[in-house]
Amino acid sequence: MGVERSGPDHGLRDVARAMRGVIELLEVYWARVPAGASPVTVSAPQLRVMYVLERREGINLRQLGAELDAAPSSVSRLCDRLEALGFVRRSSSPASRREVELRMTAQGQAHLDRLRARREERLAAVLARVTPASRARLMEAVEVVRDALVDVQADAPAPGAGHPPDEGTARRTG
Repeated sequence: MGVERSGPDHGLRDVARAMRGVIELLEVYWARVPAGASPVTVSAPQLRVMYVLERREGINLRQLGAELDAAPSSVSRLCDRLEALGFVRRSSSPASRREVELRMTAQGQAHLDRLRARREERLAAVLARVTPASRARLMEAVEVVRDALVDVQADAPAPGAGHPPDEGTARRTG
């Protein structure tokens, strides 16, 4: 996959700006909960915790904080709320009683599954307004961007490895 690196490429900035705009519109669109949807509200930071726990079962609070680039007290409060909802379970680590492992519960996974299905349904309704040819081009572009994101994440240092966070991603746990 070729990456354009020579000089300022305003085309890259334009595409990045357009994607950012779409992502922001999606965040607002998905936040509007349709009638009959889940009565449980999970904040964006709590949702990020659930995404991490889904990928990294048994992660401890320190590792989770590094993954989210968040203060331990913030991570603990996020997990408190998710535990109260029945979405997260804390347990002592078999390796060290002083460490607490975090796992998503079946109820938490079911909530994520319902949320994703609802989001996909709502997005499909929007995409129905797009021509089939445009949807095909969009699908190809989305797959390329997804693959690039996977590559970037694979190349990134482990969370908390001492590298300063990118200015745009620092401390978004609000």
